[in-house]
Amino acid sequence: MWELIRANKQKSLMLFFVMGICLVVLGYFIGGAYGGEEGTFFGLGLALFIWIFMSVISYFSGDSIILKMSKAKRVSPNVHPQLFNVVEEMKIAANLPAMPKVYIIPDPAPNAFATGRNPQNASIAVTAGLLSKLNRDELQGVIAHEMSHVLNRDILFMTFSGVLLGSIVFLSHVFLRSMWYTGGRGRRYSSRSKGGGQIQMIMMIVAILMAILAPLMARLLYLAISRKREYLADATAVRLTRYPEGLASALEKISSTDLNLTSANKATAALYIINPLKPKGSKLSNLSSTHPPIDERIKVLRTIAGGANYINYQNAFTKIAGRGRRSNIIPSSAIHDKKNIDLRTIAKPEPAGTKKGVRDLGDLIRAVNKYVFISCLCGMKMKIPPGFKKTEFPCPRCGRINQVPIAELAVLAGVTQGLEKQHPQKETTPVHKQIFAYHRTGKSWESFNCPCGSAKQLSPAFNKDFFYCNKCGRKIEVKS
Repeated sequence: MWELIRANKQKSLMLFFVMGICLVVLGYFIGGAYGGEEGTFFGLGLALFIWIFMSVISYFSGDSIILKMSKAKRVSPNVHPQLFNVVEEMKIAANLPAMPKVYIIPDPAPNAFATGRNPQNASIAVTAGLLSKLNRDELQGVIAHEMSHVLNRDILFMTFSGVLLGSIVFLSHVFLRSMWYTGGRGRRYSSRSKGGGQIQMIMMIVAILMAILAPLMARLLYLAISRKREYLADATAVRLTRYPEGLASALEKISSTDLNLTSANKATAALYIINPLKPKGSKLSNLSSTHPPIDERIKVLRTIAGGANYINYQNAFTKIAGRGRRSNIIPSSAIHDKKNIDLRTIAKPEPAGTKKGVRDLGDLIRAVNKYVFISCLCGMKMKIPPGFKKTEFPCPRCGRINQVPIAELAVLAGVTQGLEKQHPQKETTPVHKQIFAYHRTGKSWESFNCPCGSAKQLSPAFNKDFFYCNKCGRKIEVKS
């Protein structure tokens, strides 16, 4: 395993410098095209600055930027206990030093990705659609695939390379568009000397060629290695779960959806387990795709036999994707690992949609967006948004007046000190000095009355030691 990780690091470093050199050379010729000899040094310096600046940003804030662009929201175990349970299982199986942060993207399209600097600072994001569509074994396969990217040190490479590729494409587009609008003007040295004009013309031609070819070359190199990393992540996921059918079935379900992931874009598409920008039924060429053909990945997984070792995956890959020709996607040290890992068999797969917490996709999206769920005595389930201002409202079914659980809204919205500011302790009012203790009997929904008579409700998500009554301001301590 350590040989595999070291090989991945070496390839990542090589690709990082090759793409960086592409960026610098492009900047050199673009500068020369506009400013002659002096311009080459300016273009070189500008490209170096972009390379260093974007690399620093990518290293320290790349994961945060990607998560924000993807509209991912960090959630607690209360929102989806099964997801956290699976992530923790795969973290232990992968022997990672820290638990990845868990995010949910409130989107009905099923997909997932991982990001971060290293295994100590990793994040895994899944869509609400993925959680509603997959059963536990399929979810485990997807999480194992994303955990494999963390384990194999792919996440930093993908962040770095994506930013560098974006920089090369941006610089090329700016230059070519400027040529279009200026008509190639700006060769100010052409009037000084014939030799200077010829050199300027050569630099302009080379710059145009570089602006066209550099993004293509960098993208082809990036995609070629990215596709191998997807296969390698599939192989590692099989090793972690010992159940290739779980991942194969998940890929089949994700690829069969008609829904588009609205938060995905060209900068983040390569991070996802399946390309979120590929419309259903389209036939993109392998050269322009950020992922290997999904049908091949599924066939390889379902051809694995004899065990969950890397050599078993390599044999299946050679048979299906390699068309019988030996094409190693796994380092030789990992292939020659003699440790026997038996495949896991499941007599009856768990049906999709079985969850201990939120069962419905719409409810899950609302839970991620910090809604509070309360049930009326008549059985009607109601959803309260985090910005709800009223203290009570009637049930739309029976008309019974229900109290708004302000404490619940505060917990799910991340407000802890706001309640105390809303009801400050007043020495002149005796009731504000009083403390009422309520003893919880479990972790389900519970209702009780404050001494002032107002009804209170506590949900399973409530995990604070106290809150303040929204009617009298009394401090209510919650004891378990």
